[in-house]
Parts: sequence; structure tokens; C-alpha cells
Amino acid sequence: MSSPTPRFLPSRLRCASLLALLLASGAASAQNLNTVYEAARAYDATYLAARSLAESAEFKAAQADALRLPSASLSGSASAAEVSTVTGANVGSRTATLGVQGRQPLFNRGNTATIEQAKRALEVSKADLAAAEQDLIVRVAQAYFDVLAAQDALSAAQAFKKAVAEQLASAKRNFEVGTATITDSREAQARFDLATARELVADNDLRTKRTVLDQLVGRQAVAPRGLALPVALPPVLPADMDAWVATAEAQHPTIRKALLGQDVARLETEKARAGALPTVDLVGAVSTSKASGSGTTVNANRGTATTGSVGVQLNLPLYTGGAVQNRIKETVVLEEKARQDLEAARRGVTLGTRSAFLGVQSGLGQVKALEAAEASTKLALEATELGYKVGVRVNLDVLNAQSQLFDTRRDLSKARYDVIVNGLKLRQASGQLQPQDVRNVDALLAP
Repeated sequence: MSSPTPRFLPSRLRCASLLALLLASGAASAQNLNTVYEAARAYDATYLAARSLAESAEFKAAQADALRLPSASLSGSASAAEVSTVTGANVGSRTATLGVQGRQPLFNRGNTATIEQAKRALEVSKADLAAAEQDLIVRVAQAYFDVLAAQDALSAAQAFKKAVAEQLASAKRNFEVGTATITDSREAQARFDLATARELVADNDLRTKRTVLDQLVGRQAVAPRGLALPVALPPVLPADMDAWVATAEAQHPTIRKALLGQDVARLETEKARAGALPTVDLVGAVSTSKASGSGTTVNANRGTATTGSVGVQLNLPLYTGGAVQNRIKETVVLEEKARQDLEAARRGVTLGTRSAFLGVQSGLGQVKALEAAEASTKLALEATELGYKVGVRVNLDVLNAQSQLFDTRRDLSKARYDVIVNGLKLRQASGQLQPQDVRNVDALLAP
């Protein structure tokens, strides 16, 4: 029996421990989407790599910010020398020096541009992290509902096989008593064999989908919850496609990243132009030196001296061989590239948002059509079975009606899951996808 979590553990560690215990018992109880997502958020290597990169960007920005702050260094030296004079005397000297030098930038446009670029790079890393989190939500939801769809497909295949087995037994009995031909029995046997093959395919597909979900979460035997009955899928709100596009253009991580990239390119041009400008630094130094000497006949004087200096240092480039001018031309061209990248990002996001919106709307229409088809095919099967009993329909008609009903149920189940996942993809395409959306999906699941 596992020991309880100590109360003095940090809250994050307690949550992680409870989550691990919950997922470890996945075979015993089903988990909602948010639970699976939180587990994947702590395990998925792609997301964790993006988070580490975003954290490192903060330290990189701090390194750039140090360019505006003063710097100091300590230096020291020691030397010894011995000289033989023409008179045969040996004269030796020893010198030791210790000093501190300091520098404070007063004017440096290049450093200013570098600092601003580092700030933009930090914002870019945040946009990348937001995109990685949205991508993780979609990947988890896709794997989660893929398992549910595979389960429903297997259930439909098993139900169809059972129905065909009953029809096969009926055909054999009717043949034995002489009320049916051998053709009915052989048709039912062929359909039963096909149903067995479909069951095996569905079972293998479910195993594969479960493996994908388990690998994404880092746990074994993750059991998703099914949809609550009756199923009520939420409509797309707002219902205006242009509203989704406008939101995407305002806050999508890809567009934010492209805008920041344009700022970085502009600052790079400023930094290139700063190569022809002067730099001004406040510099100061304090040093202490100690000298001593000795000889075979005379001892030299010993002394200590301390010196200090402070001043302003100006550095103005006069000729760089055309390097500065060509660097400016290069960065101006790269600015144009950044503008085109921004335009491409806007077009791509707009297209993706419109396609996602139409996909959800189409999916909702497909669900309604399949719901109607399920009801009609069920009635058609009942009518066909009745006609078979009274002799106006043959066994093959019943088998076809059964196949159509179970195929419709499988397709309806898949269409419902696709609408939910595509709804998340629509929010991702418009840059709005948040962990709260995962909890909203949980409201559609069975308790």
C-alpha cells in the first residue's frame, strides 16, 4: 500500500504525485481529457524542449542588458630582473603591480539596438512556447479521440459480426428445413468471414491508437472517457468566419513572431548604421605598484606608488573599407524579407483559419446527416428483416441492411469526434487555444 503524500511537499510536487497515481490506475478508471493533457504536458519531449528554450531566452536577454551596465576588471603583474654592471656588481629589481579598471558606456547605439533585439527575441520565445502548448493540446486531443473512435469502430465490428452470426445460423436452419437455398447460407458465411476480418482490423487499429496515446502521456493503459449521452455538440461561436480571421490576425503566435522578426530586422539596420557612429565610455583605473631592488654592494631604495585616473573615451571609426556601408545595404534587404515573411504569415494564418472554420461547420452538418441516416437505416433494417420473414426479401438484403446500419453508426461516432478535435484546431488556427478549452471539452464527456 502506497504511503500518503506528505503535507510539507511543494504544491506542484503533490499535484504531480497525485497525477502519477491517477494515471497508474488508468486500467481501473477512465481519465478525462484534461488529466491526460496535464500528464502529457509534464512528459512530452517536444513541449518540454520548447519550454526550456523559452526559459533560456530570459537569460540571453539578461546578457544583452549587461551591455548598458558598468564593468570592472582586476589585473596584476609581477616581474623580477637582475643586471650585471661593468664593475662586476649585480643589481636586481622586483616590481609588483595591482590595478582595477572600470568602464561605463555613455553612448553606444549599437549596444542599444542589441538590447532591444534581445527583448524581441524573448517575446519570440514566448510566442514559440504558446504555439508549442497549442500544438500539444491538439496532439493530445487527437490521440485521445482517436482511441475513442477506434473503440467505437471495434464495438460496431463486433456487433455486426454478432448480427451476421445470427443471420448465418438462421440461414442454416432454414436450409435444413428446406425453406431457403444453399445460396443464403453461403452468402451469410462469406459475410461472417468478412466481419471477422473487419473485427481483426479494428482491434489492431485500437491497439495502435492506444499505443500512440500511451506514448504521448508516458503511462500505460490510458483509458479515455466517452461522450456523454445524449451527445450535444456545441455550435461554432461566433458564427462569422471573418470574426475568427480578425482574431487570428490580432493574436496568432505565428503572426506575433513575424511582427517581432520585422522589428529585429529593423533594429539590425540601426545596429549596422551605428557602426559609423562614435561610442563614448566613461573609464577609470586605480593601480598600486611596489618596486624593490638589491645589489652585491648597494641596496636599492624600495617604494610603493598608487595612481588613479578617470576620463571619457571617444572612439570614432574613420574608414572601414566599405564594411559598414555594405552591412547597411544587407540589413535593408533583410528588412524587406522580414516584411514579406510577415505577409506570408498573415496569409497562411488567414487560410488556415478559414479552412478550419469551414471544416467544423461541415463536420456539424455531417453529424446531423449521419444522425438522420442512422435513424433511417435502423428503420430500413427492421423493414428488411420483416420482409425476409414473410418471404419478400432475401438473406442478402438483410446482410446489406445490417452492414449499412453498423457502418453508419461507426461513421457517426467518428464524425462527432472529428467535430470536437476540429473545434480545437479552429481555436488553434485563430490563436485562441488555451488549456481552458480542454476543460470545456471535458464537459462533453461522460462523468
